[in-house]
Amino acid sequence: VEAIGDAADCDPETAKEHLTWFTELRIVTRHDGDPVTYERNDAYFDWRRVNELAATHSGAELRDRARELATRIAEYEARYDAASPAGVDAVGVAEASERSIDEVCVDLGDWATAQERRELCERALQHATDDRECESG
Repeated sequence: VEAIGDAADCDPETAKEHLTWFTELRIVTRHDGDPVTYERNDAYFDWRRVNELAATHSGAELRDRARELATRIAEYEARYDAASPAGVDAVGVAEASERSIDEVCVDLGDWATAQERRELCERALQHATDDRECESG
């Protein structure tokens, strides 16, 4: 609490009040101990991103974006002969090609990001579909 108060430039008691509220909202998870610690709830932020995408993009836009990302992912899968970036030996690829390790790592980072964004688009599309079914049912 004290470290968070310092980082937020507020009194530790104010930080504690906010952390209690964030815990109730499930934005953070409280871990009892000495001292008490708090951990960001990444699932909450993923949920927020999915809702934001569903609210700000049409189903057609989400489908188009998911297809674009799927194409980019397929290109990386073919280029690196792997199902995911985790299956690529970046050093080995760089040594066996004319590409630098930095170039390979940039590709692997972009590939991982494309996978994450495609998943978010697909979840947002499902969320938007579920919402429409609820409204019509």
